[in-house]
Amino acid sequence: MDMREVYVVAGSFVGFQLFFSCISPVLSSNFTQGYGKLPPNKLNDWNSRLVSTVHALIVGLFCLYILWYDDAVNEDPIWGDPNMVKLNVAITCGYLFYDLVLLACNWSTMGDMFFVCHHLAALYAYGFVLTRGVLPYFANFRLISELSTPFVNQRWFFEALAFPRTHPLVVSNGVAMTVVFFLVRIAVMPPYWARVFGTFGTPAFERLGLAAQVAWILSCICLDILNTIWMYKIARGCFKVITGKLRGRKVDSKKTSYTNNHTD
Repeated sequence: MDMREVYVVAGSFVGFQLFFSCISPVLSSNFTQGYGKLPPNKLNDWNSRLVSTVHALIVGLFCLYILWYDDAVNEDPIWGDPNMVKLNVAITCGYLFYDLVLLACNWSTMGDMFFVCHHLAALYAYGFVLTRGVLPYFANFRLISELSTPFVNQRWFFEALAFPRTHPLVVSNGVAMTVVFFLVRIAVMPPYWARVFGTFGTPAFERLGLAAQVAWILSCICLDILNTIWMYKIARGCFKVITGKLRGRKVDSKKTSYTNNHTD
């Protein structure tokens, strides 16, 4: 790993921690009065999710830029020039280290083994990108999934501020979250794996060695399993919200009050 990537990982770790501790509280309190009324455990979660959104936008947009304009990576997905991809991956690794530390320090209120497994699998695979400069196209392609994160976090923000689930903004965000999550995490699986299988047996694939091959394939399988589980949960929640809103309209048409108690 070059010193540039080391500095980016460390800088990202420190930067995201500063955003969590200093910048997010100031921005959030000025943006909404509801922030100051949250209990301490939800304040941590709020700040964490705002950091997550910032990271997702930086990395996700950078990922799209690389996919559209980095010809070297697109032409040689295993051994193409990894410089821009390594920068993007280093930012993500810094964020993942920050988030793991945050989860460990607040495990009783924020701990989630799914996220720990997700982070460790990603770090294991991205370690090969940073240390050996291999698989730049595939590493960058996986980062497309970050584009769904702002919608997932916005759903939580609405819930923390006690927006009813039938509120138009909540419903719109829920539908957008479901659609984007599907597009960037589920719909991309067939073309991604088709490109993966297309490398099997090639000299470039053989040059990777067994360790990198196993890290690449197994981490992708684990991440896709987790994404499928999350997709199921998100789709089920979206269905409940939409059908609940439709039921609410029917009840309103009968001049009967409708209450959403958020029990699902």
